[in-house]
Amino acid sequence: HLQKHNHLTTFQSLPDSIILLIFSYLTPPDLIRCSRVCRRWYLFVTHNQQLWRRLFLRPECMNGHIGAIHVRHIESFIHLLGTRCASSLLYIDLPVELITIEILRELALRCPNLEYLTLDFSTAMQLHDFSDLNEFPYNLKRLCICLSEVIFLESFMRRIYGYLSSLHTIHIIGTMEKPCISPQEDADNYETINISKIKANAPNLRVINLYGINFVDDSHIEVIASGCIHLQCLALNYCIKICGTSFKNLMTRCGKLQCLLLQNTGIQDGPMLAVDWSTTQLSELDLSSTELSEKALLEFFRIVPKLTYLAVPFCDGFTDKVLNLLIDLGKLNGCRALDLSNTVNLNIETMYRLLLSSPDITQRLEALSYTGHACITEQFWIDAIRFLHKIKILIMGTAHSWFRQISRRIHIDQILDACAIHCPNLRRLEIQWDPETVGFSSNSSKFIDHLRIRCTNLLSFVLSDGPYYEGTKANFERAERSSVVRTTTMYQTSIISTLSFYNELRFN
Repeated sequence: HLQKHNHLTTFQSLPDSIILLIFSYLTPPDLIRCSRVCRRWYLFVTHNQQLWRRLFLRPECMNGHIGAIHVRHIESFIHLLGTRCASSLLYIDLPVELITIEILRELALRCPNLEYLTLDFSTAMQLHDFSDLNEFPYNLKRLCICLSEVIFLESFMRRIYGYLSSLHTIHIIGTMEKPCISPQEDADNYETINISKIKANAPNLRVINLYGINFVDDSHIEVIASGCIHLQCLALNYCIKICGTSFKNLMTRCGKLQCLLLQNTGIQDGPMLAVDWSTTQLSELDLSSTELSEKALLEFFRIVPKLTYLAVPFCDGFTDKVLNLLIDLGKLNGCRALDLSNTVNLNIETMYRLLLSSPDITQRLEALSYTGHACITEQFWIDAIRFLHKIKILIMGTAHSWFRQISRRIHIDQILDACAIHCPNLRRLEIQWDPETVGFSSNSSKFIDHLRIRCTNLLSFVLSDGPYYEGTKANFERAERSSVVRTTTMYQTSIISTLSFYNELRFN
C-alpha cells in the first residue's frame, strides 16, 4: 500500500504504537542514547513510563546484556524516579552509594508498584545515617540484600522491618571469600544481619534464599521453621555450617515445603535420617557436593516422596545401589530434571538401565546432565537419546578429558543426528569434550544443518573452543542465528531453570 502511493517506508513513518513496541526491547542506556536523536524520540523516551519498568544501577551490569545507568547527580536521578519511572517501576537495584534516605523516600512515595528491590551492601565500608528514615517501599514482593563482611546492618534494618510484611521472597546473599575452616576463623565470623527479626516481620514468606552466608547455621533454620508456615522453597547453597539438625522441625512445621536446595552444605547422615521424609511434600532436591554416605542415601531415598527434580553431582555416596533403589521404588517416575554429573561411583550399566529400560522416567524427562565420566562414548548417547523425546536441556561429555585419560575420540556427528531426529523440543545442548577428543567427518556440516533445521527452539549450543566450535558457529551465523553457538570458556549450561521456583530464586 505504501509503495503504491510512493510513500517512503522510513522509521519516522511508523505509527507511535510500533515505535513504542520497538523501544520496549531497549536497555536504559540505549533509551538514553535514543533520546538524543530527535525531538520525537526524546518525547517517546521521557513521556512513556512503561519503558522504565526496570532500572539497573550497579556497574557490574555493564558487562552483560542488561546495561546499567551510571548516576552522576543524585538530584537528577531522584527527579527521574518521580517523573520518568514513577508508577511503572517494577524493579530497581541500588549500589551502596545510592541507598540513601532521599532515594528510598522517593521510591516509597512515587513508585507504588515497585515489587523487587535489590540493596547491594557488598562493597560497603560504612553506611549512611538512617536515623531519619521513615519511608520505605511498602508493597514489595521480593527483596534482595547483598551483605558486606564488615558492615552490621541492624541500624538500617531496624528502620525498615515494619515494611516487610508484604514480602513473598527474600534473598540474603553472603560472601564466600573467607570460608570458615578453623575455630579461629569461626571466632571472627560476624553475624552482619539478624535473620530472626526479618522472619518475625515477614510472616508471608514463601521463598527464602540464603546463599553463601558464612554465619548461617542450624539455629537460623530453627528460627525460620518457627514462623514461616507458608514456606515452599528454601535454598541454602554454600551455607557450609548447615549440618541438618534443624530439618526435623523445619519439615514438621513448614508443611508446604516442596523445594530444598543444599548444594555444598555440611549436612550429615544422622540429622538427615532423623526426619520422617515420607510425611513431607518434598519434590525438588539438590544435594550437590555434599558428603552423605551410601548407607544414609539408601535410607533417605527409601522414605522420601517421589521427586520431580534431583541434583547429585559430586556426591560420592550416590552409587549404583542408590540409583537402582530409586528406579525400583519408582521415586523418579515423573521426574522432570536429573543431574548425575561427576558421580564417580555410578557405573554405566546402571545408567543404561535408567535411560534405556525405564520409560516411566525417560518419557517425562525434560533436563538431563551426565558429565565427567571417561567411559561414556557416543554410542551410549546415541542409544539413550532415542528415548528422550521431551528433553529440553541436555548436557554431556567430559571437560578436560586429557586428565581423565579418554583413549579414543568421540565422534559427534551421530549424536547431533540423534538429537535432531528424537529431540524436537531441545532448547539447550552442551557437549563438554575438548577439541582433542571430539572427532567429526568431512560432512559434519550436514549433521549441523540437520540439528539446526529440526530443533527450531534451540537457544544455546555449547562446545569447547576449537575447530569444531568454529565450524558450528559459522554454520549457525550463516542462518542468522549468531547467538546460539557458545564456548564452554564463557558459558555453562545447567538444569536449574526446570525448578518450579526458578524465577523466584533468581537474584542479581
